[in-house]
Amino acid sequence: MHEPVPIQELFGKAERLAAAFAETAVERDKAGGTAKAERDRLRESGLLNLIIPTEYGGYGLDWYDTLRIVRIISAADSSLGHLFGFQHLLLATVRLFGDQWPHYYRETVRGRWFWGNALNPLDTRARIVADGRHWLLHGIKSFCSGAMDSDQLVVSGISDQDGKLIVAVIPSDREGIRINSDWDNMGQRQTDSGTVEFHEVRIYDHEILRNPGPLGSLYASLRSLIAQLVLTNIYLGIAEGALTEARAYTRSQSRAWFLSGVESPTKDPYVLQKYGEFWVELNAASLATDHAAHLLDAAWQKEDELTAEERAETALATATAKVLATRAGLDVTQRLFEVTGARATTSAAGFDRFWRNLRTHSLHDPVDYKLLDLGEWVLNERPPVPSFYS
Repeated sequence: MHEPVPIQELFGKAERLAAAFAETAVERDKAGGTAKAERDRLRESGLLNLIIPTEYGGYGLDWYDTLRIVRIISAADSSLGHLFGFQHLLLATVRLFGDQWPHYYRETVRGRWFWGNALNPLDTRARIVADGRHWLLHGIKSFCSGAMDSDQLVVSGISDQDGKLIVAVIPSDREGIRINSDWDNMGQRQTDSGTVEFHEVRIYDHEILRNPGPLGSLYASLRSLIAQLVLTNIYLGIAEGALTEARAYTRSQSRAWFLSGVESPTKDPYVLQKYGEFWVELNAASLATDHAAHLLDAAWQKEDELTAEERAETALATATAKVLATRAGLDVTQRLFEVTGARATTSAAGFDRFWRNLRTHSLHDPVDYKLLDLGEWVLNERPPVPSFYS
């Protein structure tokens, strides 16, 4: 069990790690591949155990503070923030979908486990069949963020018996698993979000999360809202990191436009206006995101006493935050060049990575469908229907 640690010490540790990650973020973005050294630093830090209750050896943080740390890491390097955020999402998945979570929580702390994702419910190519000796998983999964260099995988497949989705936890090194290094997208280049192949992979009965199972209760349906808020904080972190770097560049390296009549871009009214706009957008997104996190914490603590109305309120706040963070992030990361100038487009500066990372990630769950949910609520008073994405 961890000794009680002041929360400011955990935030200080996260900020120091983030500062170290930022030093090599541009170089590693260009290289792609697995951020092995950085993942190991996260393992050694103990921050992978933030949401694990203290009685199981973790730090027992709430979602509000855990997600703020996701944002800190994402501001420095959104690939690492993505992997770090998904660590906590996957631990929540085990907690919400199954009753084996005390074991997995203790072992995560003891073994410094980093969790990987091979769940992707929209990819139905993986099948699970009974063979008389438990189960076999075969097929392929895409968008398997963090599977490379993971210790445990949360996997899913379609049951050949009844066509239902089955979610299970298996060791990442189990025989028959092939984790491919085939993630070659323009952004989030060190998330290892490629494919995982399963060749007659053994799944034991006790590894299946069936009580209550995937979205098997109202409380279990909080999993999708946690996922949405992890993503929202990644997006917000990207935008905040972009603003921080752009501001430093404008102050130190940008030049005033010759028609501006001022000696420094820090006095140019057009530059000042844009920074004001960036602040308004990000501040609104941040306040909405923090509000949604507080509602999530209240819902999380209710467990099976959670009501449909409380779940709906959390879902609506989460969708609102997701839309605001996506819009603000895309605007800031695209327009930051207007306040930094032509010199900021050099490869060495690496400012393009902010937009590439946010644009790549945000396309996986279109905000148009969050607006659809919000419109249904505003106009027709229909709350979002719980799913893996709402």
